[in-house]
Amino acid sequence: MLPALRQRLWRLPIAEPPSGLRKQWPIANHENRWITPVELGLLGAIWGASFLFMRIAAKDFGSFALVEVRLVLGALVLLPFLLRGRHSITKTHWWKLIGIAAVNTAIPFTLFAWAAQRAPAGIGAITNGMAVMFTALMAFVLYGERISSRRVIGLLLGFVGVAVLASGKTQGESVWPAALAGTIAALMYGVGGNWIRHHLSGIPPSAVAAATLVWSSMLQAPLAFATWPSTPIPTLSWICAAALGVVCSGIAYLLYYRLIFRIGAPRAATVTYLVPLFGVIWAWLFLSEPLTLTMAIAGALILSGVALSQQRAK
Repeated sequence: MLPALRQRLWRLPIAEPPSGLRKQWPIANHENRWITPVELGLLGAIWGASFLFMRIAAKDFGSFALVEVRLVLGALVLLPFLLRGRHSITKTHWWKLIGIAAVNTAIPFTLFAWAAQRAPAGIGAITNGMAVMFTALMAFVLYGERISSRRVIGLLLGFVGVAVLASGKTQGESVWPAALAGTIAALMYGVGGNWIRHHLSGIPPSAVAAATLVWSSMLQAPLAFATWPSTPIPTLSWICAAALGVVCSGIAYLLYYRLIFRIGAPRAATVTYLVPLFGVIWAWLFLSEPLTLTMAIAGALILSGVALSQQRAK
């Protein structure tokens, strides 16, 4: 779900919004307290739906072509933020952005699209929840940051959940390749999030998101053109691809930034708990994909691990 870049954004230091933004996005008070849960629920629903859209469109587009359409449309929506923050991006930053675009956007997006061709949408949505835990793990592995015993236990729960998920079957076929692809994608989100946190912290998060989408679309373009379907693509798949780009990548990030400015990045990141839930619900409602016992157990283990890894020590 994506869409996509949220795990790396919530770890960036967020500056206070300008006075104009404060007027539009005030800190939560008694009058607008109800807005936050509504927007969190809406964002979770949007990102959960991304796995439904991929499941429908991937079989007609193929993974490379579908991701290219998503990246281009998402980049167009966020382009104004890149233009506004371009002065804070130096030549050194551009080279780093290229690497991050590959690791944190193009490759994981493609892995999730590949998984959507081979397993129910809920599989990708559930494995996506591992991104928060992998971010903590990669901070320890790459930068030696302290990892608490709570997070270690959370990681172990998450890995057990993935193992349970990979052991399941759908219509007699094993889903472990899709579960593995989703887990690798979540791992790459963890790596990319730490790279951004340590190397691009001086750039506005919205500009980083826009720049990585632009570069990712460029990196993905040769593969997309080489594998573009030779047969006509159905209208429904085009609609799903457009929804992935405009809604799940573009509009969703605008909503996410609104939450970050109003309630702070850590609280905004709690949307992670909602994405697997909505991913499974949408797949059940619109694709009649059943919620199997292994999916339920795996989802409970992974989300428990995420909750435990997010708790702060007293």
